[in-house]
Amino acid sequence: MSYNAWFQCIKGCPGQYSLLEIIYRCPKCGDLLEVHHDTDALKTRAAAAWVKLFDDRLRQNSYPYGSGVWAKKEWVVPFIDNENIVSTCEGNTNLFWANRYGKQLHVEDLWVKQCGNSHTGSFKDLGMTVLVSVVNQMIANGEPIDAVACASTGDTSAALAAYGAAAGIPTVVFLPRDKVSPAQLVQPLANGALVLSLDTDFDGCMAAVQEVTKHKHIYLANSMNSLRIEGQKTISVEIVQQFDWEVPDWVILPGGNLGNVSALAKGFLMMYDLGMISKLPRLCVAQAENANPLYLSYLKNFAHFEPVTARKTLASAIQIGNPVSVRKAIAALQRFNGVVEQASESELAEEVARADRTGMFNCPHTGVALAALRKLVERKVIHGHERVVVISTANGLKFADQKIAYHVGRLPGIQGTQQNRPVEIAADPRVISETISRYVERTRLLEN
Repeated sequence: MSYNAWFQCIKGCPGQYSLLEIIYRCPKCGDLLEVHHDTDALKTRAAAAWVKLFDDRLRQNSYPYGSGVWAKKEWVVPFIDNENIVSTCEGNTNLFWANRYGKQLHVEDLWVKQCGNSHTGSFKDLGMTVLVSVVNQMIANGEPIDAVACASTGDTSAALAAYGAAAGIPTVVFLPRDKVSPAQLVQPLANGALVLSLDTDFDGCMAAVQEVTKHKHIYLANSMNSLRIEGQKTISVEIVQQFDWEVPDWVILPGGNLGNVSALAKGFLMMYDLGMISKLPRLCVAQAENANPLYLSYLKNFAHFEPVTARKTLASAIQIGNPVSVRKAIAALQRFNGVVEQASESELAEEVARADRTGMFNCPHTGVALAALRKLVERKVIHGHERVVVISTANGLKFADQKIAYHVGRLPGIQGTQQNRPVEIAADPRVISETISRYVERTRLLEN
């Protein structure tokens, strides 16, 4: 069966545009585009047949279907040539049963989708494999693209640089100076990208990259380019597949530029429309209090949206005051009976530390989502018997300096209750044994 997909205006303006065309906004109204699939063609394959196909491809070695994204190729970019796909076997990340942490929150069925267990350490790999593969196909078709560029707060730049390097395509990243972690900065440097450190914030970088990419020989890789969404939507399919095709009650995720919530919604809706699932989960977007324009709009039932000037937050990847995908995000939340919650700097730092004490190693953005979960449980919006999935967007190792600062008491304005300082003692077996005994007893008391 031949499947097809194309760009179309999110407002419904007439016109279809090829995914191989260099276009980011509707030429009629200027709003964003989204990828549409030929649903009628997809429906010619029964729901059970889609389930079997995706299960049969799970982690197989036949390129590119071992990828969690390209295992769903027919739902992503069905017509791309396999030899032009640029994949690092992304996706298929583990669903961590947060049993011990869940008990502390009185949530019986809590899971954390570890999207940071990926090639560059974040969920951005899922979208970047699609975008760079399409660019690779365009270049193979003779399109004169010189480079691919993005604005980033860290993770997008890492993913673009890595996939561009794998494909042999030059990449340019616009970073806000002194606003990304050293681990995030070194990734595009190591992969050979041109790293432009700009004296502005993410929103300023985003404005600059949009201006530069008006020249079609530089291709835009930010999430306003909805090719990224096609890869990120496979998170939803993976979650349901990992639950033997059952749908969780809630999915909670951090939100900055707000592409990911619309991506998750799209994945669930495709499964629903094709008869693979019979219900939709509720969604929660969690924002840092210092960068919370969606939360402020939610308080007014989305009647009005006003960008904000984002203030510094530990959750640097979502320090965004003017998200480009806000219309898509609001539509997704309304369709999924969703909510928006926020977390202060202290709340997100404490929640990261609490969760880490139960075996996780979370990024600060996951901490925002976990803090939102705690608030929703306390307000009885989420009930203890419901199945909840929290999306962990990046690997905690990218924020090791921040974690150390927390535990030694050097995070400004944060009075950590979960600090765990190194204990400096003499190399005396008796002193060491006494220290261990006190640690075991203290741990036992805390557990009880």
